[in-house]
Amino acid sequence: MLPRRIPKKPKRATRWRSQAHCNFVRSHECCVPGCCGRPIEVAHVRLGSGAGIAQKPDDWNTISLCGGLAGHHAEQHRVGERTFGETHHIDLEQLVAEFCIFSPKAAEIRAIKAEREREAA
Repeated sequence: MLPRRIPKKPKRATRWRSQAHCNFVRSHECCVPGCCGRPIEVAHVRLGSGAGIAQKPDDWNTISLCGGLAGHHAEQHRVGERTFGETHHIDLEQLVAEFCIFSPKAAEIRAIKAEREREAA
């Protein structure tokens, strides 16, 4: 009989989630200049997030992109974030920062980021 399996450690213990922030991001038009596509989806941006492969970043690392099979959200996944940003002349990290600044959860986001920075130091 096989011995008991060793449980895997979680890839990341905590991921900040916020429906309110996601709703705020979703309330904006597609971030691609000139696009009026619908529906709008919350697109997670992994650049600079510290999330690895197959890990979804915190909800504050999001931007608004149009959805559907031919939408910009699908394109972001298909071509990769760097190529997507370069193709559409979008600074994804700056855009994420702006959504964080104006979010209804801005104070909470700042507090959690500061706490994580203290833990990392």
